[in-house]
Amino acid sequence: MRILVTGAAGFIGSHLAEEFVRDGHDVVALDNFEPFYDRGIKEHNVKVGRDTAAESDGSYELTQGDIRDEDIVNEYVGDADVIFHQAAQAGVRASVEEPQKVNDVNVSGTLNMLEAARNSDTKRVVVASSSSVYGKPEYLPYDEDHPTTPVSPYGASKVAQEQYARIYNEVYNLPTVTLRYFTVYGPRMRPNMAISNFVSRCLNDEPPVIYGDGTQTRDFTYIYDVVQANKTLLDNDSADGEILNVGSTDNIEIRTLAKEIRDQLAPDLELEYGERNAADAKHTHADISKARKLLGYEPRTTIREGVEQFTEWYCDNRDWYEPLIRNS
Repeated sequence: MRILVTGAAGFIGSHLAEEFVRDGHDVVALDNFEPFYDRGIKEHNVKVGRDTAAESDGSYELTQGDIRDEDIVNEYVGDADVIFHQAAQAGVRASVEEPQKVNDVNVSGTLNMLEAARNSDTKRVVVASSSSVYGKPEYLPYDEDHPTTPVSPYGASKVAQEQYARIYNEVYNLPTVTLRYFTVYGPRMRPNMAISNFVSRCLNDEPPVIYGDGTQTRDFTYIYDVVQANKTLLDNDSADGEILNVGSTDNIEIRTLAKEIRDQLAPDLELEYGERNAADAKHTHADISKARKLLGYEPRTTIREGVEQFTEWYCDNRDWYEPLIRNS
């Protein structure tokens, strides 16, 4: 199968590309190498994809291009059997500073992708969304019927992205599925996320910094669970037109997470606290019953298991990974 992964040099996209290549598929990896964080991490992600292709029956083709470029999108969408649309302008806090940019990339770029797909023989478009669409909870856990009242331009752009995907399914009969990710983490995760930050600081004898009072909660989802949810959509049409939560088995207070990482790596350190950004959601917690029913989705990794696995990976890859995340 020929698969197009947009944002394929990023965290989630690179893991998807790697998995598909390992399974023997032909992957076209599209990425514009947006300098949101150190390019070296993305270059390493690409190397993993290429190395995997060299050891498998699959292939990996990198194209540097922007989803806002209609010509690029039209060229590569037309040859794809399935599209996994992961490309986005990331960063809740950054979106507050540049709301127009996040709209251009996440909304206009997605429209380019959908429009090209409906004029091709593409069998399905899987769109990556985010729990940021929910905003302030009216109840927890969030199910997909919960109101979407985002508190950041990033969250608003993801709501628009989701609705365009739904419309293209209903109006143009383009098979689309939208997956709402809940704080994905794991090997090669991008810098300045809580877990990578806490681990890095503790390993360097620096206190973990918690933004806010630490009572905010997160549903952290391990990368390999997210990959498995996506893989089911290669040949599963039961979720076409749907929006699905992709979360984990549990959630945790940020201060508890910081304490557990600190206690494991540097128990003598004191926790530090900073000001919480108003654009950060207070709580996230996913109801995954819909994804379980339609996809057979069953997350396997608890937050404590995942943090232990990430920490082990971090230590094994510290020589290249740490300088890049600490300089971003």
